Amino acid sequence: MQLEVLFEDNHLLVVYKPVGILSQADKTGDVDMLSLGKEYIKHRYNKPGEVYLGLVHRLDRMTSGVMVFAKTSKAAMRLSKDIAEHNFFKEYICVCEGNIENFDETTLVNYLEKDEKLNKSFISPNGKEAILSYQVIKNKNNKSLVRIKLKTGRHHQIRVQFSNIGHPLYGDIKYGSKYKEDLALQAYKLSFYHPISKELLTFSKISYHGIFSIFK
Repeated sequence: MQLEVLFEDNHLLVVYKPVGILSQADKTGDVDMLSLGKEYIKHRYNKPGEVYLGLVHRLDRMTSGVMVFAKTSKAAMRLSKDIAEHNFFKEYICVCEGNIENFDETTLVNYLEKDEKLNKSFISPNGKEAILSYQVIKNKNNKSLVRIKLKTGRHHQIRVQFSNIGHPLYGDIKYGSKYKEDLALQAYKLSFYHPISKELLTFSKISYHGIFSIFK
């Protein structure tokens, strides 16, 4: 597949990840964004040998959206530090089942615990704090288009927290959706500080494929 590049300089590679593509390789051997990025750099710049590309954050396989990779170890280190210090900002858009009637910005706070064997997270008093805020954009056909700002980055956080309030993400069979379709979740906006210039950069892309097309 051809890599969709949104931005590139000597330090960064910002790309769009489609639904169904891994962020990095796993035991399945399926195509992944990190390998695609390395191949892109290798061929574009005719680089011999192993190409460095740093993975600083991930998106779930069934989540599409904007990703940034570091082209140098210095950039990777600085971006990772910003992530740890919450200076790395991700916004999502999703389609939930049912009409969420409250259009005011709302905050959800839960404690999530991950079951490694099931690759699934649960609300648990022994879990880690998970915080997000969301705002409903539009309701249509008993579905809600929702914009989300993540405050923490727990495993399957968005999926668990919306399932918990009775509005699972469309297509999210694992967390209660009755529709066996692509997961309706996109990491549509990414903002972070350039690791060298310190300029605040923002990249966004919404793909109105699948269920998202009814809100276009």
